[in-house]
Amino acid sequence: MSNRFGNSFSFTSFGESHSVAIGGVIDGVPAGLTIDLDMIREELNRRGGRRMKEEGRRIEDGTSPRARREKDEVEWLSGVFEGKTLGTPIAFLIRNTDARPEDYEVFRHTFRTGHADRVYQLKYGIRDHRGGGRASARETAGRVVAGAMAKQVLAQKGIHIHAHVAQIGREVNPAHFDEEIKRAAAKGDSVGGIITCTITGLPVGIGEPIFDKLQSHLAYAIMSINGCKGFDYGSGFEGVDKLGSEINGVSGGISGGISDGTPLTFRCVFRPTPSTRLQAKKDGLQATSGEITLRTDICFVPRAVPIVEAMAALVISQVNKL
Repeated sequence: MSNRFGNSFSFTSFGESHSVAIGGVIDGVPAGLTIDLDMIREELNRRGGRRMKEEGRRIEDGTSPRARREKDEVEWLSGVFEGKTLGTPIAFLIRNTDARPEDYEVFRHTFRTGHADRVYQLKYGIRDHRGGGRASARETAGRVVAGAMAKQVLAQKGIHIHAHVAQIGREVNPAHFDEEIKRAAAKGDSVGGIITCTITGLPVGIGEPIFDKLQSHLAYAIMSINGCKGFDYGSGFEGVDKLGSEINGVSGGISGGISDGTPLTFRCVFRPTPSTRLQAKKDGLQATSGEITLRTDICFVPRAVPIVEAMAALVISQVNKL
């Protein structure tokens, strides 16, 4: 099982959805970097479906109803001293404080439709049935911490990464995203969406021809995120029904696999959450106490935004040893 991403700037992930903690080891961060802890907390809050107001009061953002609420407080184990990096491996963990493994007892002897439960069992002969174990999106909290660190290093070089939700279900107007999610929730169902990400400040020359193209590295990283089912950049899939004269010059920031100095823009599509009340009913699943408890998002796309940014930051940090 591969749990390490990158070489010159690498991140190794550990932990399961309902284990004691999740976390990781980041290697390749230069010494002397002053860590912005508030920025890392904010990134985790975004992933958790929360955001911070300027006065520091925590509020729900209203876009991704979820039963599980983790505090996501980072414990730094090594590589950081008096708020600065030492240049040595940075180890950290995030304790799982709102894990309720009893909610998943019904899945001990059955497989959830649309999840990795069955193939994990067939491949490894064992699986953690509590919330998907290692296949759970809970693992991505560690990626967000590593990505936040990478973003801070990149910002010193004038490189910035920003992603946003471009579509929820069939809805492309952000003002109506909440309504689209609520409609799915009312049916006991879920809804997916599309995220657009833009990277600015990239110099010309990042990426290599043939097998080490910049878009290849980005696709590899973004497609590793749970629920991601598609990646494109530039004109992408939208250009398939256009003529060459209509899309010539739309590079998306990459030409021949190499950054061309213009803003790099890519998109990724996320499927609807497979675990829903409607699906549980179809599968005939029932807990011993009555209706089964599902601690999953109706739409996890808003929470995936900082994860997309994190993976993009990890790519840019390690490609060509930036």
